[in-house]
Amino acid sequence: MLSCLNRLSQTISFLSAQVSELELTPQEPSEVLELPAPNDGEEGTKAPTPAARTTVARWYAIQVASSCEKKVKATLEQRAVTLGVSNRILEIEIPQTPAVKLKKDGSRQSTEEKVFPGYVLVRMVLDEDTMMAVRSTPNVINFVGAEDRRATGKARGHIKPRPLSRQEVDRIFKRAAEKKTLVKVDLAEGDQILVTSGPFKDFQGEVIEVSGERSKLKALLSIFGRETPVELEFSQINKQN
Repeated sequence: MLSCLNRLSQTISFLSAQVSELELTPQEPSEVLELPAPNDGEEGTKAPTPAARTTVARWYAIQVASSCEKKVKATLEQRAVTLGVSNRILEIEIPQTPAVKLKKDGSRQSTEEKVFPGYVLVRMVLDEDTMMAVRSTPNVINFVGAEDRRATGKARGHIKPRPLSRQEVDRIFKRAAEKKTLVKVDLAEGDQILVTSGPFKDFQGEVIEVSGERSKLKALLSIFGRETPVELEFSQINKQN
């Protein structure tokens, strides 16, 4: 009986020592996991984020005042730098093809014919800043695009710029790249001409039809005392004063 009491006393002393050791030993802080809010990540619960600005450059047609294409191009290039949008207004083009103009005195002048007179093409990233830079440029009328009509219908709506399609861009620049020289002539029906080459050289006549696309005209020439319509090329005649 005495031996049992001694063993029980030793066991209690051992356990008391273990408890005291645990209380004195510093405890490491437990790891805290940050859990998402109950609805975080579910549709409609995220905070709204601003929409990313597009960085895709497209071609746009700009309508300008008559004969102001080159002036608009130079001014817009300068304004793009001044307004800090030259990295978004990338190219400004006036598609042209070579031409020869026949003057009234018969002389010829090399020139360039605009493919689309009254328009300038701009490759740009469309945003509020670049639209403002274009629209506020002197002699610019507006973008080519669709009109958003006002609800009242009493006033013109805002023009929404429409980018040119790939097919439109390719067709425009392909036409501008053609090396065929157009001949422009300051002629109209009723003008008097002198034939300078060909079988009717030195004949005089009156213009009755002008075909600029074909670089040809029709004139009434007096042949054997009768007025006869003859088709001539622009390069075969001089305009009489």
